[in-house]
Amino acid sequence: MGGVTSSMAAKLAFFPPNPPSYKLVADEMTGLLLLSTFPHRENVEILKLPTRKGTEVVGMYIRHPMATSTLLYSHGNAADLGQMYELFVELSIHLRVNLMGYDYSGYGQSSGKPSEQHTYADIEAVYKCLEEGYGAKQEDIILYGQSVGSGPTLDLAARLPHLRAVVLHSPILSGLRVMYPVKKSYWFDIYKNIDKIQLVDCPVLVIHGTADEVVDCSHGKQLWELSKEKYEPLWLKGGNHCDLEHHPEYIRHLKKFVLTVEKPPSQRYTGSRRRSTDQQLLPPRKSTDIVFEASRKSTDRREKPRHSTDKVERSRRSVDCCLEKSRKSVDHQLERGRKSVDRIRTG
Repeated sequence: MGGVTSSMAAKLAFFPPNPPSYKLVADEMTGLLLLSTFPHRENVEILKLPTRKGTEVVGMYIRHPMATSTLLYSHGNAADLGQMYELFVELSIHLRVNLMGYDYSGYGQSSGKPSEQHTYADIEAVYKCLEEGYGAKQEDIILYGQSVGSGPTLDLAARLPHLRAVVLHSPILSGLRVMYPVKKSYWFDIYKNIDKIQLVDCPVLVIHGTADEVVDCSHGKQLWELSKEKYEPLWLKGGNHCDLEHHPEYIRHLKKFVLTVEKPPSQRYTGSRRRSTDQQLLPPRKSTDIVFEASRKSTDRREKPRHSTDKVERSRRSVDCCLEKSRKSVDHQLERGRKSVDRIRTG
């Protein structure tokens, strides 16, 4: 059963750039690791981090001298750090945050093969590095998940009750729901975000394009509806799956969100508790208490398009084709899964 699940995950979700957009090299003067396509920057550190699954993932830490928050960014499925590098640098500058990005196992120069379970181990290793290596506290960390990155983001967020915030960028309800409008979760589905979002206790911002042809905007809207502590969402009119960073509203809205969640909770709400043009947090809903089991520890520079984000967009255009092939290849497995579940239920 585990093997079938891993096979489904690989078919549905993972398209690492091939070849990777960068190599790891050592700086001749300092011996520090660098991405081959970028010169050394004083505030950028490249790391290799071991995971509990036995792989080693490449991380990229950007330090901002005025930061009070740290953004842990899980990228989409057809990108790697070489393609995200310049966007990460600009986000750190504009949002005034420290930023940690990383490549999943099997992506870029990270070892191993991509799988759902590997991505959970990957983000845990990166989070552990932030806590132990950089002294970041849980209440100062914002988890940011883009597309398939919403999977590891929500898996970790559901287990961390004191996070500062979560950002979901073109997120998925689950892997299977990207291709089929199923109403229930099957055992072989992956990244069941629809079930995990309700376990997240911190403010949640959802950003989605209304013209997204890879992951329909309804995924983002439903996840926002299910979140407990909502922030005013950003539905980018005409936005596609891979171009949201190019919309001026993207960085403005994201910056307001970061500034809001950096305030003490008592100061985050307007006096009248109404939705406002300031995009304040909406009052949290009352919900059934959930027992937390801690079992396991772009942007506004749009005058000229960035070369790196152009490469990201081109590389991710293959996702449409890959998903279409995935739909056809998993039809048989889906039908068998449905029948087997029905037999179990009626047996």
